[in-house]
Amino acid sequence: MTKINTVTLTTAQAIIRWLANQYIEIDGAEMRLCGGGFGIFGHGNVTCLGEALNNVHAELPLYRGQNEQSMGFAAAGYAKQWLRQRFMFCTASAGPGTANLLTAAGLAHANRLPMLMLCGDTFITRLPDPVLQQMENYNDPTFGVNDAFKPVSRYWDRICHPAQVIQSLPAAIATMLDPADCGPAFIGLPQDVQGWTYDYPEKFFDKKVHRIRRQTPDSSEIRDAIEILRSAKRPMIIAGGGVQYSRAVDELTTFAHTHQIPVVETIAGRANMIATDPLNIGPIGVTGSNSANEIAQQADVILAVGTRLQDFTTGSWTAFDQDAQIIAINAARHDAGKHMSLPVVGDAKLSLQELSRSLSYSAPDGWVELAQQERSKWDAYVADNVSIGNRPNSYAQAIGVVNDLCDPRDRVVAAAGGLPAEVTANWRTLDIGTVDVEFGFSCMGYEIAGAWGARIAQTEQEPDKDTVTFCGDGSYMMLNSDIYSSVLSDKKLIVLVLDNGGFAVINKLQNNTGNDSFNNLLADCPTIPNAFGVDFVAHATSMGANAEKVSNPTELGDAFSRAKASDKTYVIVMDVDPYEGWTGEGHAWWEVGTPHITDNENVRQAHVDWESSRHKQRRGV
Repeated sequence: MTKINTVTLTTAQAIIRWLANQYIEIDGAEMRLCGGGFGIFGHGNVTCLGEALNNVHAELPLYRGQNEQSMGFAAAGYAKQWLRQRFMFCTASAGPGTANLLTAAGLAHANRLPMLMLCGDTFITRLPDPVLQQMENYNDPTFGVNDAFKPVSRYWDRICHPAQVIQSLPAAIATMLDPADCGPAFIGLPQDVQGWTYDYPEKFFDKKVHRIRRQTPDSSEIRDAIEILRSAKRPMIIAGGGVQYSRAVDELTTFAHTHQIPVVETIAGRANMIATDPLNIGPIGVTGSNSANEIAQQADVILAVGTRLQDFTTGSWTAFDQDAQIIAINAARHDAGKHMSLPVVGDAKLSLQELSRSLSYSAPDGWVELAQQERSKWDAYVADNVSIGNRPNSYAQAIGVVNDLCDPRDRVVAAAGGLPAEVTANWRTLDIGTVDVEFGFSCMGYEIAGAWGARIAQTEQEPDKDTVTFCGDGSYMMLNSDIYSSVLSDKKLIVLVLDNGGFAVINKLQNNTGNDSFNNLLADCPTIPNAFGVDFVAHATSMGANAEKVSNPTELGDAFSRAKASDKTYVIVMDVDPYEGWTGEGHAWWEVGTPHITDNENVRQAHVDWESSRHKQRRGV
């Protein structure tokens, strides 16, 4: 019998050594699968995992975050920039350090993004129990804070013996690289087990080159899809984020032009096509465009590619005709079968190629012309909406200024509040894959942290381009510390802080449903007797950034040019009106819970008005 060569390592050392030897092939080149990590050390991860990481900081650089939640957001931004082909890990101490990652895990799960969490846990022996920061469950001693990650992780494990990593680590990686099951992986590391040793087979640490699987679609599903497409009189393509993750942008464009089918984009699918493509009819849904929503209402066949058909895309399932047939191409079976869709379970690139190969079809000229006319009208509306005139400062104006001045390959980031809607509606895509509007979880605080992670990835790809993030004052106040992180790590950001005095977009929803302004804008909070604005310039400057405040969009343009020329993070602040200047067109119905009974006549009437559109809602599964 051949003797197995072994090496004695701690659990922590084995994990890090194994990670450092995982590679991926991207466009014919090999690079490390894990780009490094984000870490805040505490008693649950510093003594063992910290010791192991210190020995490989050149191979797996560890970025010191300021908050565990923002570290997770940064890891998500990194994974998005790399189109899910590479990931970062996050390490946090036991207790509150790990608990702070929970929201970030939810964001990565909702957006189907790879992120590895290596988190401290209590002692497996339980000899010192209860320990500092331990949550005691009286009836189940195995149940703790780390179990809260099970609903928001695609893969979850707790390492109770050093040998378990031989099985657990490959399983975690396989999950994160699976197009159908991609998402965050959580590995709990009890503090004693991290330091325990085991004689690991040396072969376990051999260099491994990964390739992301492309699932071939079933031939019968392709045949069924072709039959439906051939009968279409008013076909439409919905292009989602999965188009980019599949690297199928060229196939999407070729398919659309070959068969002359109009394309609309989801929020995650923004920048699948450039704005000037004649078949790009605009963004669809609640925060979409009149052009996309108009043809969606009339389409009889809808080819949904790489989208999970979230309610902002579907207008809570009122955006489409009741009788429209949906064909859903998706690597995930769960997404491909939604709302009685005809599923094509497979990779977007391969599926579009296979469909086009056997499809002899072109949409009627009149349908394409109608779609393009609608897009021309929408372009005219956007041009007026972003124009600088005799009206209050608005999000749209700021977006227009940046759009005109940025490099086509600059990356644009937005996440929560009113800016995702405003960027989605008003941004004219200059180049493919340059827009990240995080609306899967719509998570406040992602704007700066996610941009930092994206910038780390961007410097590995296109270091001469910029990452530009649009951030409201509410999100800035919630999570701004990665301005400091970006300066410390020499990862320049351009941060646009658009200050409307509170949570103005939720105030707008509050007003639109008949309610009075309450507890959203600072001026409308009964518990705030003397509201005042934050000096964001002074605050950003104190964290080492360059910063200035401008009075209007014209000054914003000059400041943006200075920001482009800066060698470090640059923050530009501009006040915007909380009531005027919102993009008033391009919306679809969105289901929100309104009171069925109330003493407020305005609320009662708003409920009646809201419910009057429910009859358009498709009934499906």
